[in-house]
Amino acid sequence: MKGIILHGGHGTRLRPLTHTGPKQLLPIANKPMSQYALEDFREAGITDIGIIIGDVYPEKVKEYYGNGENFGVKISYIYQDKPKGISHAIKLCKEFVGNDRFVVYLGDNILRKGLIDYKNNFESSSNDAMILLCKVDDPSRFGIAEIDSESKKIKKIIEKPSEPKSDLAVIGVYFLTPKIFSIIDKLKPSARGELEITEALQLLMEENNSLQYETVTGWWKDTGTPEDILHANQLVLDSIGKENQFVIDKGSTVKGNTVIGKETEISSNSSIQGPSIIGANCRIGPNVTLGPNVSVGDNSILENCKIENSIIMANCEISADVHLSNSIIANGSKIEANNDQTKHELLLGERSQLKI
Repeated sequence: MKGIILHGGHGTRLRPLTHTGPKQLLPIANKPMSQYALEDFREAGITDIGIIIGDVYPEKVKEYYGNGENFGVKISYIYQDKPKGISHAIKLCKEFVGNDRFVVYLGDNILRKGLIDYKNNFESSSNDAMILLCKVDDPSRFGIAEIDSESKKIKKIIEKPSEPKSDLAVIGVYFLTPKIFSIIDKLKPSARGELEITEALQLLMEENNSLQYETVTGWWKDTGTPEDILHANQLVLDSIGKENQFVIDKGSTVKGNTVIGKETEISSNSSIQGPSIIGANCRIGPNVTLGPNVSVGDNSILENCKIENSIIMANCEISADVHLSNSIIANGSKIEANNDQTKHELLLGERSQLKI
């Protein structure tokens, strides 16, 4: 079985964070979000992986993942010139897939349970496809599956319905066979100019192919907005010290539910409340209150500040008497003091400088 990670899209809802790189490389608990998909594949025994890259800094994706050797997998790159939909991206993978079954994983999704059980169930079945469903509070944002209450089978899949008849969202993990390619060939672009995966799955059923589903236990997160990213960060941090699914870098130490990287110094007059993660070569203090639900990237310096429920990426400096909450501070940003002690919510793009 092969794996495909979708790494395209413009991430417009995450600007300015995505002005300098693809959204799937934004860190969740100090790890690019697409790396969770890659590690799920690896843990499920899927090591031949294709990554779909688009026109938003594809070289950064290649620079980070390389040929996959450092991650214990083999990576091939497949180029999609424009974001023309999930089905279009899948169509580009026909040669890579060959005659194998495969799994498509959206690079901005994080699945708490991993793939092992789902992959084993699909492999042992004769089904032509399998999707994962998860109950959501806002079904109009997603592709939705309507289930027949008697047969327990999917009767219809609709993309972002204005009046949803179900709260079961089709999440961004799709188990497929090469049959899907002939289905995609019959699709026409939707009103938004994309080849929709929901339409492909619906047509697959209408042509009497078998479509299985499983309902996700635990949690699943689609990280399309800054609020989603902060929530995903909180969910992943909450698992630290409890289970080993989300692997911590070698050399880090775990104290309770706080992870501290190598060569990081924390002053005696600073306090850390978990769950939190601090990268390597950081200096925390003096007078820093950190947490809960805070990620701090490598090589960052924090002084005289209070930070909660936020993501501070690598190479940042904060030396202001400031209280940050629900904030995302991109790589290389710098916040300096300006004698203002009010509480702030910030979304700073890469290499920003701010005096507050």
